[in-house]
Amino acid sequence: MNEGPAQLPDLVIFDCDGVLVDSERLAIGIDVEMLARLGWPMPQDEAVARFVGRAFADIGADIAAHLGHPLPEGWDTEWRHRLRVALDTHLTAVDGIEVALDALAARGVPMCVASSTGHAGLRRSLGRTGLYDRFAGRIFSAADVPRGKPAPDLFLHAAHTLGVPPARCAVVEDSPYGVTAARAAGMPSFGYAGGLTPAHRLTGPTTTVFTDMRTLPSLLGL
Repeated sequence: MNEGPAQLPDLVIFDCDGVLVDSERLAIGIDVEMLARLGWPMPQDEAVARFVGRAFADIGADIAAHLGHPLPEGWDTEWRHRLRVALDTHLTAVDGIEVALDALAARGVPMCVASSTGHAGLRRSLGRTGLYDRFAGRIFSAADVPRGKPAPDLFLHAAHTLGVPPARCAVVEDSPYGVTAARAAGMPSFGYAGGLTPAHRLTGPTTTVFTDMRTLPSLLGL
């Protein structure tokens, strides 16, 4: 485990799924079933390793490459529908995240969201869990940049838009793709291992791994 930044960052960039909202647990069973129907059966732990933290477009490209042919038009329609139903019915905020956000807000630490999910999905998930107003006007999606995670584009876009140097940002992520993107962007990261991704998959240079969101403010320097 590595140490976080020596002083409080000027911007904390949060991933959404698995970091702010507890969506990955709801999605993974659907993911495994739909992958099998498309012709690529795999166990849940492999699906977590391959796909958690990635955009649908990137997942589709990987499936097509594995199958050796383009996916049919509308391949993701039912998949997306089932995910929406599950999220609308059962989605909650990640345990302890509101405590962490309250502590950061009390110190006036700027925060934003940078997620592989599209803007409509982010509005839906953050709104349903009561977190949208905390980030309104500071929500960034992989749809905004040419390349999604693990490329650094999204985090660099968020930092540039909000006028903060990358080295003065801190990223909170729950996937190897996310912490890799943060590293490529020159940003220290905090890997949340309280969800589906095991701690060993989040470790690496400039990344601090933790399992309880309530401890995040102290890790960030509060």
